[in-house]
Amino acid sequence: MTALSLAGARWVKSRYSGNGGSCIEVAPDFSGVMPVRDSKDPEGPVLLFPADAWRSFVAATAAGEFDSI
Repeated sequence: MTALSLAGARWVKSRYSGNGGSCIEVAPDFSGVMPVRDSKDPEGPVLLFPADAWRSFVAATAAGEFDSI
């Protein structure tokens, strides 16, 4: 497995995020993976999701599939 360098990553938050601090940030410029981190802890751990899984999660969220959670 090759290590992924996140140095210089462009981190973004959803335009729907408020300023309450409960946000995640993603670095969308990586092929095949979606790095995700807690916006309150930018130096903390980063989760890497397969890009296809992330797209499925975002689509399910937009479709309201998690509204009852």
